[in-house]
Amino acid sequence: MDIAIDDALYAVRQSTDRAGWPRRHVRVMLVGDVACGALSVLGVLGVRLLLGEAGTWESALAASLVVAWPLVVALIGGYDTRHLGDGAEEYRKVLHATAALASVVAISAYLTQTLLARSYVMVAIPLAGLCCLLLRYGLRKRLHRRRRAGECLRRVVVVGHWGSVLELHAQLSRQRHHGMRIVAACVPPEQHMDLPAQFDGFPVLGDFSDVAEVVERVGADTVAVLSCPELDGSMLRRLTWQLEETGTELYVASALMEVAGPRISIRPVAGLPLLHVAHPDLRGGKQLVKSVFDRVVAALILIVILPVLLTIGLVIRVTSGGPVLFRQPRVGKDGRLFVLYKFRTMVRNAEAVKHELTQRDAGNGVLFKMRKDPRVTPVGGVLRRYSLDELTQLLNVLRGEMSLVGPRPPLPEEVAQYGDDVRRRLLVKPGMTGLWQVSGRSELSWEESVRLDLRYVENWSLIMDLQILWKTWAAVVGGEGAY
Repeated sequence: MDIAIDDALYAVRQSTDRAGWPRRHVRVMLVGDVACGALSVLGVLGVRLLLGEAGTWESALAASLVVAWPLVVALIGGYDTRHLGDGAEEYRKVLHATAALASVVAISAYLTQTLLARSYVMVAIPLAGLCCLLLRYGLRKRLHRRRRAGECLRRVVVVGHWGSVLELHAQLSRQRHHGMRIVAACVPPEQHMDLPAQFDGFPVLGDFSDVAEVVERVGADTVAVLSCPELDGSMLRRLTWQLEETGTELYVASALMEVAGPRISIRPVAGLPLLHVAHPDLRGGKQLVKSVFDRVVAALILIVILPVLLTIGLVIRVTSGGPVLFRQPRVGKDGRLFVLYKFRTMVRNAEAVKHELTQRDAGNGVLFKMRKDPRVTPVGGVLRRYSLDELTQLLNVLRGEMSLVGPRPPLPEEVAQYGDDVRRRLLVKPGMTGLWQVSGRSELSWEESVRLDLRYVENWSLIMDLQILWKTWAAVVGGEGAY
């Protein structure tokens, strides 16, 4: 009874909150965009006035650009509440708006033969876009903090088989910044009677025919339908009609769980909306661009941090003696062996005594890990916590054996245990960092590590690489999941 009352009160609070927080968030975003546009455009105008280069008509031009900026962002979809907290999509909208407004102003000036200072197109508009990107980054971090505190969450009813429900629940619980909280589940009729009334705070309240009723009962605003054969097209269509009456959002999970982004598109064929899945781009021009990018960036970083590398090497030599570098065979792209370089963080006979510690393995079933490995030296512990021991892998990147971003470089004995699906990790170069690095590192289970690596292989892009590199900095500084 107390659980039902608490859940009802929570539903009332969330119903009020979900009606208000997206609008408040967008309102702050809009005010911030207007301020960014005004500061950028009027700043350029002020500089031109001080230099005596601005004409009298430029004040009207500046005012029109300030007004046009948020309008263009709105037309591009930059205030769509469906993408709140989704960094990549929010940033993409701002970049599109920046390019669109700059193009329109430049083309209009050319067609009308209007004398327009290039500083508005080349400085003011890009500066407004940059300021808005920083604004969205700050608002996104603030929204993530609120979601981790239990605020600004979507109330989700999950529809699917119990195993899939538990898997989704585990992922949402681990990554609460996505903003979804499961409040109820609907499972196949044959499973309904055999399941507990409550699981980790949410109940199983019905089968597939009860979804609309359950949504109204728990005050949900979202339904997530997981892949299952019982839910065919006609059932989904009827469910869509039922949810349309209450404005409840519907998400349908594809059976291709790790395939996303540009590879998926809807194509109508003979009146049927078919899902087209493009093959991953594992060869060709994009991979050449990635290789050039990796080597250029690695070379620049090595030049900048050379004093740091020499200092770390000297400290290792003085404190523990023996070699500075640890060399280990790893498996690279297409199963080719290469020698991976790391700063030595363990005692000199670490590999020889490894077999004595197997009973204390805290790894994930395939990888050997220990939270307090007695072989790690005091200096090595510091290097490992902040991933400083891996800086020498830039040499592997420079030699073309590794990439800056990619799957974790496996040991030969690990690869010997791979199944056919896991071997797909070897289609690309291993990376110094990757989705595994920014998602928990050593805290991940083997299955989760494989899933993240396969997701990277299936959905690789240079933009994804840049995002992972950006997130790696925060993960390394915080020392999350490192031991």
